[in-house]
Amino acid sequence: MRHWLVLPFATLALGAAPVYALQAHPKPSQGLPFRPQRIVSLNMCADQYLVALADRSQVAALTRLSRDPNMSAVAAQAASWPVSAGTAEDILAMRPDLVIAAPGFRRAALDRLTRGRTRLIELDTADTAQEIAAQIRQIAAAIGQPARGEALIARMRRDLAALPANPGRGGVAAYYQRRGYLTGTGTLVDDLMRRVGLTNLATRLGTPPLARIGLEQIALARPDFLIVETATDVATDRGAAMLHHPLIAPIPRLRVPEAWTVCGGPAYVRAAQSLTAQLRRAPQRVGTGSAPE
Repeated sequence: MRHWLVLPFATLALGAAPVYALQAHPKPSQGLPFRPQRIVSLNMCADQYLVALADRSQVAALTRLSRDPNMSAVAAQAASWPVSAGTAEDILAMRPDLVIAAPGFRRAALDRLTRGRTRLIELDTADTAQEIAAQIRQIAAAIGQPARGEALIARMRRDLAALPANPGRGGVAAYYQRRGYLTGTGTLVDDLMRRVGLTNLATRLGTPPLARIGLEQIALARPDFLIVETATDVATDRGAAMLHHPLIAPIPRLRVPEAWTVCGGPAYVRAAQSLTAQLRRAPQRVGTGSAPE
């Protein structure tokens, strides 16, 4: 799913922001990587990288969403980390030496606020395990923790290699979300499906990365599994109630927290482990999934 979860920087008029004294940031010691000491995340997808890789003292603020257990894979850890609203005033007050934001961030506005003294990383989405590894290296290098980055990649690769091969046995699965949205190919969820031996129903239907699909079409396609977000186990609103409709109620469910799939990151491993475990317990229905005529 290609969307970025960012904070509303520069939504306020820059001229209304108070002026704070900016301090020169220390230069790296010879032979040692530079370690920024006032990192500000304006992109929720950067939060889990920072919690995994940075010293707590290096981070001036994560996003507010980092503490939301429904959206953040590091909500428990982030509860004790500082957060910000991402406004111009916040950024000025924190005097960041590194800001991690989403693509399209207003670099010129940041340069005006910080007089060009703040490095900016625009973190794109990571939709495969390989892209996650590349982002880990990128963030680890930027924050002066390259060894931690390599250690994290090694742990992830070890844990993924330990998973049993092909638990899904080629079964067809639909990642079906609230209000009838189907996650398509070229996404993190699609990569997870292939890793655990599942075929994405969206591939057979030829739908884009995110498409709205009616209950009747899902029922006619007869996927072997529906992958749903754990927050929809209870029909708290009409969007979630759709997933409990009798038309699709008989289809076996695989449940994964949205916090593990909304962003690429270390939580990818937890999602793959959970799907593998559920598939090994599930009755085999492989071969029923098909696109409607």
